[in-house]
Amino acid sequence: MNACAAYSTTNPLNEEEVVHQFAGLVKRIGYHVAGRLPSNIQVEDLIQAGMIGLLEAARNYTASHGASFATYASKRVRGAMLDEVRRSDWAPRSIHRKAREVAEAIRMIENREGREATDTEVARALGISLDAYHEILTDALSSKLVCLDDSDAGASLDRASFTEAGGWAQGPFDQVESDRFRESLVREIEDLPEREKLVMSLYYQEELNLREIGSILGVSESRVCQIHGQALTRLRARLHDWIESDH
Repeated sequence: MNACAAYSTTNPLNEEEVVHQFAGLVKRIGYHVAGRLPSNIQVEDLIQAGMIGLLEAARNYTASHGASFATYASKRVRGAMLDEVRRSDWAPRSIHRKAREVAEAIRMIENREGREATDTEVARALGISLDAYHEILTDALSSKLVCLDDSDAGASLDRASFTEAGGWAQGPFDQVESDRFRESLVREIEDLPEREKLVMSLYYQEELNLREIGSILGVSESRVCQIHGQALTRLRARLHDWIESDH
């Protein structure tokens, strides 16, 4: 009987056996997650966090979870890796400030023109070069970590994804507010420019990494990063009232 099957409904799995059997799974998940994150994220750090998630899974797993241990552990391992990246936000405050300035410029232009703001228009409004604007988009994306799951693009993003605080105060109406925000988010994703919407779909629905998306679009990985950052910043601008209510 292997470590997966040898559980008890009251006792945790043998941690040493679990580590021996599932270390390879943690490593595979680590490389998969790292492939979808900015290059500054070290896969070794993800694997270390994933091993802690694996041990927690071994301690907490029982038959009542209604899934095999491998399935249960995979979710806990992945969640532990993403939590570690959230906790280790490397971005200085200046990056968050510049991202807010870009979102405000996009909001102002789109409200005035009644259409999508272009890169050139936003850069001009900020008084910076196009290259400097693209650098802000890349940094803004690198400083964010949005939830990666197996559902649709809208469900892979939540209100916390667009705020530096990473969440909002808990209250009796939070679930209702969260559902309403998600509905608004899905609508705004559908209204994104076609290329931005495609990148969002390939990244969040198909779970392709930036290099793979670049191959499909015929552009560089850095350009995909800019498009992705532009999409998230545009969404932040359009969801301004929701996000600002958290601060």
